[in-house]
Amino acid sequence: MKRWIVTCIVLFLSFVSLPVEAKGSEVYIAIGDSLAAGQTPYRQIDTGYTDLIAQELQRLGKLGFYSKALAFPGYTTGEVLHTVQTKEAQGLLKSATVVTISAGANDLLQLVQVNPANGSIAYQQIPTDLALNNVRKNITSIIQEVKLAAPKAKIYVMGYYFAYPHIQDTQKQGISKELTTLHTILKTEALANGAMYVSVEESFVENAKELIPNQADVHPTMEGYRLMANAFLKQYHSWVQVYPLELPAPNPLSFEEIIKRQSDNSTQPVSRIEGFDQYLSLTEFKAFI
Repeated sequence: MKRWIVTCIVLFLSFVSLPVEAKGSEVYIAIGDSLAAGQTPYRQIDTGYTDLIAQELQRLGKLGFYSKALAFPGYTTGEVLHTVQTKEAQGLLKSATVVTISAGANDLLQLVQVNPANGSIAYQQIPTDLALNNVRKNITSIIQEVKLAAPKAKIYVMGYYFAYPHIQDTQKQGISKELTTLHTILKTEALANGAMYVSVEESFVENAKELIPNQADVHPTMEGYRLMANAFLKQYHSWVQVYPLELPAPNPLSFEEIIKRQSDNSTQPVSRIEGFDQYLSLTEFKAFI
């Protein structure tokens, strides 16, 4: 596992870790799962919340460097922890001043079976309890590893939204309770370890079905990612936000298209700040966040 992660990071850094034109002081490194990577509701990659944060920091003249090379679709907290422990990841993190962490949902969601046809959901309590306990241990270790690797960084642990707005109302109470426990764990461990917690679930309540449109998928639209970015920005600077008109035009890439672009651009790095249309991933898509 670690060898595979190192290979991905080494290749990934060539494509998504670049200084940008703005001469700002912030070095922003995004860590985590497919929400950090910007996965769409239809198993593609496009602009995500981390890209929008970077875009806004650049607009403010604060951004000097941005990378999401440590964001991988489908990663659990254990896999994120392994990632940040690699020499390559620690080299990327050493100059970071802002770090966001999205990790924890996959530990839980991989245990959940959803039937989109009838709106039902099922999971077993004991494995779920064990998974949440692993999240508690791993998120603490992730934060501590990031603090060691990035001593100058402000660390933000991102919360999640309710991922199943399309299931039957009678089915929502149980899984909602588990997601609330996940949020409590992330918040408690973040604050206990000197990080900040960014809650996003409130932003999704009013239009959840529109923000998470695919009944068979848990990923949000670009508008959902905008709300996540703004939840972060509210803590970063209370008066700063990304407005709908600032969203880039959609340009989702399938896994096959990403591999082709990776080959076509093998000698030319790509910046997510300039165009937001060439995100390159070396990982397989998984069914979770």
